Amino acid sequence: MDTNKKNREYVSALMDGEIPESDLELAMAALGGQDGQQAWDTWHRIGDVLRAEAGADLSAGFSERLAARLAAEPLPSKRSATAADAAATTAIVAGPR
Repeated sequence: MDTNKKNREYVSALMDGEIPESDLELAMAALGGQDGQQAWDTWHRIGDVLRAEAGADLSAGFSERLAARLAAEPLPSKRSATAADAAATTAIVAGPR
């Protein structure tokens, strides 16, 4: 296992409160490195977003429109995504103007 991956595992366990006492010093050392600091920052940002309330930037009825569009989608095929698919997805998320 590469060192950066192991360091991220130590940081993750520390954040989750699941770091064994025997690995605490290693986790703190991992936080001293750039990879550990980046992992700490990224995972805290993700947690902040997951805990946040829906903001005012979503238009009224967004959830309902998205659910209806998803329900109407055909089952995925084995073809690869195209630029037209990406444009359609962007239009759905943006909602009516």
